[in-house]
Amino acid sequence: MVEAFAILAPVLAERTSFRLLDRIGARVGEGPLPQTNAFLTSIARDKPMGGWPLIGSALAAQLAGDLEGALDRSRAFIISGDVWYAADTLAERVPGVALVTDFQRTLPILVDWRSDSNRWVRKSAGVAIHLWAKRSSGEERHLPKVRKLLAFLAPMFYEQDLNAVKGIGWALKTLGRYYPDVVTPWLVQRLTRRRAYRPLMLRKATTYLSTAARNRVHRATFR
Repeated sequence: MVEAFAILAPVLAERTSFRLLDRIGARVGEGPLPQTNAFLTSIARDKPMGGWPLIGSALAAQLAGDLEGALDRSRAFIISGDVWYAADTLAERVPGVALVTDFQRTLPILVDWRSDSNRWVRKSAGVAIHLWAKRSSGEERHLPKVRKLLAFLAPMFYEQDLNAVKGIGWALKTLGRYYPDVVTPWLVQRLTRRRAYRPLMLRKATTYLSTAARNRVHRATFR
């Protein structure tokens, strides 16, 4: 491990493309779990910016054989990273990819992320859904999953921490881009419940909606 880290350290210290770091991480993730996870922990200790895509891709490589463990480790790294770019980078590569590859098993695991005491974990739940929505490309066959994701996000619409709001709003923004006919009435329902929400959440959620849909949503705020 010491020799491996010595080889990798210069790569992490300089500006290295995420594409290359992802390739390295994917190979690292093929190793035995105990040694690999100890190695990833040693990389994360100094919190190098380039370390997060590498760690994320390594954990993504573990999803097929250890889905719950990889998700749990990604959550721990998100907390230890304690910064927005660590959360975003890990969220797209681990829970985001997990939703794409194994939606039915992943979504129930992420339920606890919604109410996690750590704002970056809550944000990451939204970022993961953004990745899924982007990969879905608006295909109609995904509509049942879209409805499940919106049900998942319903209590998160009222999130108050701005960092978490950015991730959750990102999810709604991308879902709204590809599935506006489903997201629009969902937003109207949220607004008619008269609970406090951050204006940033609504701005993000309506970014890609048509003018008519956006007006419909905004009218709901005055009911």
